[in-house]
Amino acid sequence: MASRAGTVAQSQDLVDLTALLDAYYDVTPDLGDPGQRVAFGTSGHRGSSLKASFNEAHIVAITQAIVEYRAGQGITGPLFLAKDTHGLSEPAQNSALEVLAANGVKVLIDARHGYTPTPALSHAILTYNRNAPAGAPQADGIVVTPSHNPPGDGGFKYNPPHGGPADTDATGWIANRANELLENGLRGVKRIPVAEALEAETTGKFDFLSSYVDDLPSVLDLNAIREAGVRIGADPMGGASVDYWGEIGERHHLNLTVVNPTVDPQWAFMTLDWDEKIRMDCSSPSAMASLINRMSEGANYDVATGNDADADRHGIVTPDGGLMNPNHYLAVAIDYLYRHRTGWNPESVIGKTLVSSSIIDRVAGSLGRKLVEVPVGFKWFVPGLLSGEGAFGGEESAGASFNKMDGSVWTTDKDGILLALLASEITAVTGKSPSELYKGLTDQFGAPVYARIDAAATREQKAALGKLSSSDVTATDLAGETITAKLTEAPGNGASIGGLKVVTENAWFAARPSGTEDVYKIYAESFKGADHLKQVQAEAKALVDGVIS
Repeated sequence: MASRAGTVAQSQDLVDLTALLDAYYDVTPDLGDPGQRVAFGTSGHRGSSLKASFNEAHIVAITQAIVEYRAGQGITGPLFLAKDTHGLSEPAQNSALEVLAANGVKVLIDARHGYTPTPALSHAILTYNRNAPAGAPQADGIVVTPSHNPPGDGGFKYNPPHGGPADTDATGWIANRANELLENGLRGVKRIPVAEALEAETTGKFDFLSSYVDDLPSVLDLNAIREAGVRIGADPMGGASVDYWGEIGERHHLNLTVVNPTVDPQWAFMTLDWDEKIRMDCSSPSAMASLINRMSEGANYDVATGNDADADRHGIVTPDGGLMNPNHYLAVAIDYLYRHRTGWNPESVIGKTLVSSSIIDRVAGSLGRKLVEVPVGFKWFVPGLLSGEGAFGGEESAGASFNKMDGSVWTTDKDGILLALLASEITAVTGKSPSELYKGLTDQFGAPVYARIDAAATREQKAALGKLSSSDVTATDLAGETITAKLTEAPGNGASIGGLKVVTENAWFAARPSGTEDVYKIYAESFKGADHLKQVQAEAKALVDGVIS
């Protein structure tokens, strides 16, 4: 039977919103099931009310835990509270507000009663804290989003005063306390009805959109985009950036069309992802099929872009190259920015995750810039972005941010709107599309082939993979090349990578256990072509299985 990936969703693919919302309020999690407890991944707690993993009980417990955490940390400024367009996001935001107001926390919600991208929340936190007098109380925030996850999912993420994702010390404490509260039947959770919470003296409003959109000229050359007349097609993909794109075009007088302004918590307009599920992944050709087809059928755009539901990821579509591989675009963005941002610290480093393409290493070398390779998770880029010592941080999964023209911090969370607009700046300034520029990089550095596959693993095997040391790997060569590095810690900061990376002159692979499935993920790349990549993947699986079995 032919795959339906890339085809428009049918009625049987759509989540039952009534059942989803009823389950949010009615279902009590079974704490004996690990999948129904609070657990923070790299981007907060995620789950579905239909699976008893994202329900009212979870949200009020997590929020109370955040209240207690911020009190313990001496965080007494306002808390910015934002949501995306997922069906569970508004009820979860209301639940959080009930707890925050009952605890007397000063909360700022969207003045437009709309949706807020994750980068706009990060920008708001940082702007408030930068403008506050020395020694004044610092702000933090919560964004209710599961990012690109399917419509039946919910997500809840805490951003401390540095504006980026909370580190594991914070999320570990919050998750443990939330589970304690759940185990105690929510005794200790303070709460008032949402109508009272909205009217509370501690609840205020904040114009996230204007704060973000009006500040864009500090980080992008919008004059160049406007003067070159770059034609932009922006697809919010039903997400929180929906009102932002129209305002960006209008306020900055850009030739910008919002391709699809529809907001539908079922996402019935979406094309199905690779596994025939609705998933707002703007780096997936299947999920982005509508925009790709529009471009291939002659849409009059020089650059077309997509964002996921909270706009922390970007997808770039060019007339000559289709949807760019996220790694390819990161390489182009880095090469362009470090050549054109003269106000940045001349010693600022380039940040990338260790499963991003090695063409970035070669670009960094040509720029004479130090490369800092960190584990998966955007939180690792926060210190560099804050200080200006790492003016760019990017992940292989289409998430990145970079600093303002003067080198000061823009956001410390991923910004898909920023990276999407950068594609238009690059086109305006260079006269070439990002895909054309990537071809130039491959002519100079070689053309890597990159892929990720999953391999079955038991819980015990995944645990063993996460605890490997380099001495556990005795192999000396990989796919015909001598192994030059065996890494279980990131070379950029010495942090554990929770797995293994093996490097040769022209190839590498990294293996990491999945946090949600009985598989481990193998990321691999070769500069010697597709056949060599397959050899790398096969030998990688054999090597890892031999070590963890």
